Amino acid sequence: MTKILLTGFLSIITLFALAQSDGGASISGRLTDEAGNGIPGASIRLQQGKALAITNVDGAYLVKKIAPGKHVLVVSAVGYKNEQSAIEVTAGQQLVLHFNMKAAVSEIGEVAVLGRSAAKEVNRQAFNVTAVDAKKLYNSTLDLSHALDRVSGVRVRETGGLGSRMNFSLNGFTGKQVKFFLDGVPMDNFGSSFQLNNIPINLAERIEVYKGVVPIWLGADALGGAINIVTGNSRKTYVDASYSYGSFNTHRSAINAGYTANSGFTVQVSAFQNYSDNNYRVRVDVADLKTKEYFPRQWVRRFHDTYHNETVIANVGVVGKKYADKLLVGLTLGQNYAEMQTGARMTTVFGQWHRRGTTVMPTLKYQVKDLFVKGLNLSVNGNYNLGYEQNIDTSSRRYNWFGDYSYNMGQGGELTRTMYKFRNHNGLGTANLSYQLSPKHSFMVNNVFSTFKRSGSDELYPNDEKYDQPKKVSKNILGLGYKFEYNEKWNTSVFVKNYSQVNSYAKSYNPSGGWGDVAYTQMRIRYSNQGYGLATTYFIKPTLQLKASYEKSYRMPETEELFGDVVLLEGNIDLRPESSHNYNFGVSYQTKINQDHRLSFDGSFLYRDAKDYIRPTLNQNQSMQTYGNLASVTNMGLDGEIRYSYKQFLTAGVNATYQNLRNNTRIEQGQKEESSLYRDRIPNMPFLFGNADASLFFRNVLKKGNMLTIGYNFLYVHEYYLSWPSQGTDRKKMMIPRQFNQDVNIVYTLANGKYNIALECKNLVDNRQYDNFSLQKPGRAFNAKVRYFFSK
Repeated sequence: MTKILLTGFLSIITLFALAQSDGGASISGRLTDEAGNGIPGASIRLQQGKALAITNVDGAYLVKKIAPGKHVLVVSAVGYKNEQSAIEVTAGQQLVLHFNMKAAVSEIGEVAVLGRSAAKEVNRQAFNVTAVDAKKLYNSTLDLSHALDRVSGVRVRETGGLGSRMNFSLNGFTGKQVKFFLDGVPMDNFGSSFQLNNIPINLAERIEVYKGVVPIWLGADALGGAINIVTGNSRKTYVDASYSYGSFNTHRSAINAGYTANSGFTVQVSAFQNYSDNNYRVRVDVADLKTKEYFPRQWVRRFHDTYHNETVIANVGVVGKKYADKLLVGLTLGQNYAEMQTGARMTTVFGQWHRRGTTVMPTLKYQVKDLFVKGLNLSVNGNYNLGYEQNIDTSSRRYNWFGDYSYNMGQGGELTRTMYKFRNHNGLGTANLSYQLSPKHSFMVNNVFSTFKRSGSDELYPNDEKYDQPKKVSKNILGLGYKFEYNEKWNTSVFVKNYSQVNSYAKSYNPSGGWGDVAYTQMRIRYSNQGYGLATTYFIKPTLQLKASYEKSYRMPETEELFGDVVLLEGNIDLRPESSHNYNFGVSYQTKINQDHRLSFDGSFLYRDAKDYIRPTLNQNQSMQTYGNLASVTNMGLDGEIRYSYKQFLTAGVNATYQNLRNNTRIEQGQKEESSLYRDRIPNMPFLFGNADASLFFRNVLKKGNMLTIGYNFLYVHEYYLSWPSQGTDRKKMMIPRQFNQDVNIVYTLANGKYNIALECKNLVDNRQYDNFSLQKPGRAFNAKVRYFFSK
């Protein structure tokens, strides 16, 4: 299959190699920021004229049929200072003109605003994508996951407070169906010390949310979309340091610093830490362990839920060289510790069980433009995680929510007696080769290879053979893409992908039938699938964009789904790859009533038809989660956002999401009659939710250059079933109730953002918040944050 794809790819190149230019005077070039990165979505026009071209995702543009003579070319991009250039062209001339844009003064005092500036740049792509400008959230205590939770189509659900396990949902697809990337590199093997809900927002410059169809350059088996975290790659010298303290003894700090010499030598360091006792109150039913007396609906404090993690990311190398636009060697170090308070349901409570883990990951990043020939760009990335994870459960105690405990007979554990320590030996390599044949035609090859091998031991059971059995996975994803840009109004991308995976494991059996007699058979499963898709966009006018995309996508079962996480997730080696036909349609419109009032609208419609859909369920004793395949699942949904701004004083927005995720399996395997669950809504999955936010900006408060910002954010989640709607009577059906959450904040910035002070209140009215399987989240919490920023 790979040979066929490559042959087809080369045929396409040959077909378009003879493409002719349109003739007449033309101007082409590329817009870059101060770090040398392309700026998409910028406008190029003649002075006092309409837009002639919009830069593509790489920052390239082409203006045709320019009348001979003298002109003034004006370049504008949101977030950058306008540039002008006086030109003179003759008939038939092909002028090349590049621009290096300077950043405008950043509104770094804003907290609750999910600004659309980054989205205006990124959303010019044909893909259904929303961008969050992370810089406007730097003064908040948000982590990346909670910043994303305010985006239409996104729900982030957690099992508790800081550092708890999280479930990310994007337009009805959840968990590993959505892939995460850091600067285009998959985050599959970063370890438990580097998770989305413990990474501070200050690490990112912007966050791109691809809903459904994923660009070929991200290169992954994402069934339901992708999140790309774009970090700041500035070539300046800078320091950004912050510290916050909040309720439940929560401490969070972060520092990002970089230095680049005139020679191109560069050093980049990012470090962050999180700590919390997570001792917030929950309302539960409690039974006295001695008297067996029952106490319903008691308010108690969590007493065994401490979490902390520390992470350092360091890179050293060169930038701006002829042989390498970027060559960085790096090391990511991290550690985390988490106490386990509950199981998959709050009916189970623990008092000593805990886990810990480390990340030790060397990295390599290499990028070069115009390799051998102009327009040929290469990017290579590699990393290997040498860290470990450990699950420690050796207590013979049995706890209740009052913190009382009794002893079980003999040696045991609260869930399962273990001190299992293991390494996942995760390795990842990516390569991306792109070639722009002409302003109209460009091609791309992307390949991602990953490897996994779990090895471990348990000092409590040193001779147990099950720990010696293989748990291996190797996966390769090859993608080929072609992009056609007819003009500044219309462009289309097409791509094909080949997915392959090999799983190696051991299956236990009883050879003699006697008690305790266990032997193992070595098993090997190979999967290979082909996918394809396209994305197109058309600008009816520069402020009105239509887009549509389709993909036949596949996702291979992930290692945790196959082998478990040895904490609260039970593996299922029999999982099959899931596939889906994904359809997306979107519209984006921006307008201004006058110079003071601006309005924007983004809306999208989606349809998913998934087979072998992998979804989480509870195991038989409801103490752990596991995953299983559903034969068929469909989802039809809508999401949209409206934003309004008045001068530089007010910005506000509201978004809403509806998703109709249904079980489309009419006949269950082994059954003859129609399933009672046919067309049931998928349980434990929010289907209607939305956000609203507003911020006021008071400039030059007390002193010129100082600013006061007041922000508000509101979250609504409609009630939904915990289990299948068709099962059980109305009285016995378990519901996750309707939820409201309100956050407020106030920020004061001094010296144009050099010094910053922020105060926040989360869950203002102290509503009870629920997530996965009715697990309660923290109530009202207060936080204070100080931040220092320096750049030159």
